[in-house]
Amino acid sequence: MVTLPVPLSDCNSPRRLAELAMVTLAERRLRLEPAGSACGFWAALDVWTRRPQVANRRLSGCRLEAERETRCSDAGLRPLLEELVPGWRDEPGREVNGILLAVTGERAGGRLKVTLRTVIPKTQAESCREIVIQDFENNTATFIPLERHNSEMYTCKKNNIYSFKLRQDKGDELFWFISVSILCPEKWNADGIVYPKLAWLSDVLLTKIVKWSSENKKNNFKSTLSLISVEKYSECYHRLKAKYKDMVKIWPEVTNPEKFVYEDVAIATYLLVLWEAERLEKGLTAKQSFIDLGCGNGLLVHILTNEGHPGRGLDVRKRKIWDMYGPRTCLEECAITPSDDFLFPDVDWIIGNHSDELTPWIPVVAARSSYSCRYFVLPCCFFDFYGKYCRKQTKSTQYRAYLDFIIEVGSACGFKVEEDCLRIPSTKRVCLIGSQRTYSSSCEKRLDEERTQYIRERCSYTVCAGDDTGFSKMKDSASPFPHITDCSVVEDDMMQDSSADTDCSVPNKWGTGFQPREKVEKIRNCGALPRDFVDNVVLQVAKALLKVNQDNYDHNDEDSAKYWHKGGTLSLKNVADLLDCDTLQKLKKECGGLQTLLRNNCQVFEVAHGNVQIRDWSKEKQDKQKEKHTKNLSPDEKRKLLSEACKTRLCWFFVNHPDGCPRIAEKCPFAHGIKELRSRANSRK
Repeated sequence: MVTLPVPLSDCNSPRRLAELAMVTLAERRLRLEPAGSACGFWAALDVWTRRPQVANRRLSGCRLEAERETRCSDAGLRPLLEELVPGWRDEPGREVNGILLAVTGERAGGRLKVTLRTVIPKTQAESCREIVIQDFENNTATFIPLERHNSEMYTCKKNNIYSFKLRQDKGDELFWFISVSILCPEKWNADGIVYPKLAWLSDVLLTKIVKWSSENKKNNFKSTLSLISVEKYSECYHRLKAKYKDMVKIWPEVTNPEKFVYEDVAIATYLLVLWEAERLEKGLTAKQSFIDLGCGNGLLVHILTNEGHPGRGLDVRKRKIWDMYGPRTCLEECAITPSDDFLFPDVDWIIGNHSDELTPWIPVVAARSSYSCRYFVLPCCFFDFYGKYCRKQTKSTQYRAYLDFIIEVGSACGFKVEEDCLRIPSTKRVCLIGSQRTYSSSCEKRLDEERTQYIRERCSYTVCAGDDTGFSKMKDSASPFPHITDCSVVEDDMMQDSSADTDCSVPNKWGTGFQPREKVEKIRNCGALPRDFVDNVVLQVAKALLKVNQDNYDHNDEDSAKYWHKGGTLSLKNVADLLDCDTLQKLKKECGGLQTLLRNNCQVFEVAHGNVQIRDWSKEKQDKQKEKHTKNLSPDEKRKLLSEACKTRLCWFFVNHPDGCPRIAEKCPFAHGIKELRSRANSRK
């Protein structure tokens, strides 16, 4: 039932406030199991209370100032609020007990949880303090913003109070209602950031609360930015983003500039805030030094150096952008091999940012560099000490299992490993930090022996000579390390014979099985395969597709004199069964294998949802798509684009298809015969 609001003139009256009821903005019906009906609701409210940025992208997050559980007494909540909020005042018309009475429509329940939080916006808008009151007996959560009158006094900001309530459908015990209500809607004052608009509350936030309540999924990862100050992070990130945003315009690499620039800005921001907190905690004045192993484009090193932290980056391959940073940014091209030759006793922090095959070695390098050395690692690709990593248990995701493995490595090296979630444009954004040791410096010798034994045991269980299929089998299926599968794929170029791999006694080296990546990056997208090999696979697959549904012919409007046979559809597995072992072996060494080769030949094939079919160009979908992309080009630009691309390769259908090309020569961008073929300066040999 929706209660009509009280006239505005009465909103400030203490007598009328006690009688005032909330106005329901919207209500949603949902199905909840009786056993956990309220649990899902409170789990959803917990997300909005602790991580509001998940629902509101204009927020950086929030800071939990205090949290208390209490029981409602005759004195109400005033004594508790005076304890949580210094300078709290219950002004006439703003009494919190009267507000709660308006929210619940009855006396507040006996068990309450009161949380004080600061909501932090992404922009330069002012932060907002809020009191969140969870009434577990009445299934009500009330959000009361605080209004600061001066630096020492706070009162309720009644014009922006809202609440969520869960109630059961009287007609069906399996169905429930979740509603959002507000107080004094006529005076609602919203900025759309820390004070949400009414439409957003009812249409967006309520929808998310209902969805989360019914899902009630367990999150296997920590909250975003749980180890640092969200407020300081937001301030620092906006400063760095404005400072380095022009890097996007001059990015010389082939990678996506926006993703890599803003991701490295976010990682640098996290480290700067983390290191600032460390200096305050330890009473340090000098900024921490660092070394980035596998620094890639070097932008993270460049930002940290410009912000006053001495450091350098190492990578096996120099990037084009390195020369643009200037002499202050120290980047070195060298192959990194875990050994005594790559210890850094004078460095405070070892960084592994998407360090690939070096990832499990980062905690080892940090532990052996010095007792005071710490590390930060952001795992991405799944590598063990001597090859590809693969999980054995399937209860968790591959990513979660790999994170647990890297945590295990850090613990075995004597670190207290902390986990946090970064705010970066990546699906793999969990970082692991080893900033504290679990042992005293006098035990270093014993711990190093344990590290060596741990690496040797993993080496003996995970590495052996590969068989003909490119798979590597474990020597002992009863491995004490559940992270390793019985049959894990190991890259040929990372394998040596098993006797060398398991020899960890070579002086200065921690195991000769480690193979750093090559200086010249291999092209593994099927682009370097011989042309004859690719043509044979394409022809073999096309012939097999043409044999499927031989009676199925499509009528071609452009050429009514004949029908064009497009064949049928086969799964990628069935296509793979057509190829011999040598062909499959070559394709396995390429990223994506057979699927990549077929997609590269998009003139001939259409690959979607694990199935392959011959592309039907008579529908001219690609031409329409091309017209859409070239619509805004000038006539000269269109002519140049056509002259560079058209008729530079023979039409596969004209040469190989029994019915020829489904398009006439004038409408086909490929050459119908040698006479139409045009030269191109950069044509593939």
